[in-house]
Amino acid sequence: MKITTIILAAGKGTRMRSDRPKVLHEIANRALLQHVYDTAQHLENNTIKIVVGHGADLVTSALKDLEADWVEQTQQLGTGHAVQQVSDQIADSDTVLILYGDVPLLKLETIQTLLGNVTDKALALLTVNLDQPFGYGRIVRNTAGQVIKIVEEKDATPAEKLITEGNTGILAVQGQSLKKWLNQLNTSNVQGEYYLTDVIEMAVADQISIVTCQPETEDEVLGVNNRIQLSHLERVYQLQQAHNLMEQGVTLKDPLRFDQRGSIESLGQDIEIDINVIFEGKNSIGNHVKIGANTQIKNSIIGDHVEILANCVIEDAVIGQGCKIGPFARLRPESVLAEEVHIGNFVEIKKSSVAAGSKINHLSYIGDTTVGSKVNIGAGTITCNYDGVNKSRTIIEDGAFIGSNSQLVAPVTIGKNATIGAGSTITKDSPENQLTLSRAKQMSIPGWQRPVKQEK
Repeated sequence: MKITTIILAAGKGTRMRSDRPKVLHEIANRALLQHVYDTAQHLENNTIKIVVGHGADLVTSALKDLEADWVEQTQQLGTGHAVQQVSDQIADSDTVLILYGDVPLLKLETIQTLLGNVTDKALALLTVNLDQPFGYGRIVRNTAGQVIKIVEEKDATPAEKLITEGNTGILAVQGQSLKKWLNQLNTSNVQGEYYLTDVIEMAVADQISIVTCQPETEDEVLGVNNRIQLSHLERVYQLQQAHNLMEQGVTLKDPLRFDQRGSIESLGQDIEIDINVIFEGKNSIGNHVKIGANTQIKNSIIGDHVEILANCVIEDAVIGQGCKIGPFARLRPESVLAEEVHIGNFVEIKKSSVAAGSKINHLSYIGDTTVGSKVNIGAGTITCNYDGVNKSRTIIEDGAFIGSNSQLVAPVTIGKNATIGAGSTITKDSPENQLTLSRAKQMSIPGWQRPVKQEK
């Protein structure tokens, strides 16, 4: 079966009250249209065509990496008119699948079931039973239960509005038949538009049966028309991700307070994740990992037996086995920690490597630095790596001890097993196995009196 998938993404989305085209609004940091495209990409022997209209340049620019044929609908004259823009690109033998760029949670399995119902004599239609069908086209059936037409909400009679089976708009049909019916569409309706739904009645007239199937849940076919629906589907999607992780053995303290805005490429066993943890990008988590509340992790690799305490931000970092991070620590891009490293509260690491067993436990900034093994860096230490124009590197060799409140002015090397006295500003290389310090002379002034505030 050769499939041509047409994704309709031309709508303005007036109720979103936004300058951004509706299909570029995001769920889990991915555009609505991207979600639909990613699902369609899993279909074999499939060509994807995307019909854009409002904000076409913005959409195509934002999603320029999609391997799809972009087709512009310069006038938005209805769903039927949108599909007509692609009509000359459809082969008679194609199976045409119609999807919508603002329906992001449709499952691949549902699409495959739909496609399995298409034959030369059958059009496949996805419908949904709704408690509140307002706004949906109604599926009208005859006394034998066969679909005979779809009536849009604005064109429906009072009796037809009582029907609870709604049209999702998602269908699949043979290309030759679809092209024929597209040529027969007209605007004889309340909205004066070319309705794609009119092809159902045409199919029935041509003795083509309408075979329906339904999704597992209403949310799977819910479109986004306003911020409330966008927020609802975000939570539906995130709960799906949470359930997927729990099925793989991850403990989530509260699945309702968890966000995965990307992928976890590798997942170990006995992982425990507290509330309000956010994953972005591509991540990997080892065995026996604990992640504290309110932590954000992006594009990072976390080794076995790592403990990340609450309120940490970790981005583009590698954390080795047995490390302990936080609370309130930040690992910026290109931070690489070997095994058994401790990074404590209010410590920031940037573009630095820290070798095995080293500890930076309090209130420090380490940037553009190579830290050796079993180094101890005291509270309040900073590497002064930027002179306003250039960034230079600091090297701290194995076993060094950096006293609290020290400034290491790069480029500088602290030798093996060297000790830096607390409160020092180091501008020259420090020899190994020696104490190096720089301090102003301490003095006490006898007889000095603290100023007293004068009464007015």
